[in-house]
Amino acid sequence: MTDHTPPDPEVVALAGRLFDAARTGDTALLAAHLDAGVPADLTNDRGDTLLMLAAYHGHAATVTALLERGAEPDRANDRAQTPLAGAVFKGATEVVDALLAHGADPHAGTPSALDAARLFGKNDLVARLTAAR
Repeated sequence: MTDHTPPDPEVVALAGRLFDAARTGDTALLAAHLDAGVPADLTNDRGDTLLMLAAYHGHAATVTALLERGAEPDRANDRAQTPLAGAVFKGATEVVDALLAHGADPHAGTPSALDAARLFGKNDLVARLTAAR
């Protein structure tokens, strides 16, 4: 039996604000809500977690705060992309370092972060990712 109750508009609005906070690096707002019980691996309709959005947009402090509150470093979105691969794609070295420090796997996802670094000729990141494992 499936519940067809429409989502609470206030909950939907809050989730939207949290995803925006991840994109813009509003660490304080995210930390406060996670500390109050919002799941660290909250996902949007594409499977992107708060961590994925913060990583992709280059917010190392936000990434660290999410990881410290239980976000899974290797949780892939609906397209099998990981936060580490997103950070590699964007060239966000501080984010890459934060994810690696919290156990992110350079081989997870499709393409993996290591494959993405090789594909885009980011040799400095290839070296970082190879040394991490």
